[in-house]
Amino acid sequence: MSGVPQGSVVVLALFNIFVGNMDSGIECTLTKFADDTKLCGMVNTLEGRDAIQRHPDRLERLACANRMKFNKAKLKVLHVGRCNPKYNYRLGGE
Repeated sequence: MSGVPQGSVVVLALFNIFVGNMDSGIECTLTKFADDTKLCGMVNTLEGRDAIQRHPDRLERLACANRMKFNKAKLKVLHVGRCNPKYNYRLGGE
């Protein structure tokens, strides 16, 4: 079973419009494939952390406006590098 919407061509077209428009205004790297979305960026300051956090907030608002949602149970944050402060990020309220 896949998270990709099933149904008519119209539903698929609307889904593609939503996914295709998702990265407008995103300054980080946003990778999309079927029902997966990855947001990547480098952070070394609190201001950088806040800049990265604005992007999940924007994606959540866009999803809500389009009556879609992200599966927050599958959300993962990968911290890479030595001396990484491992900032906490959230999607919506979580």
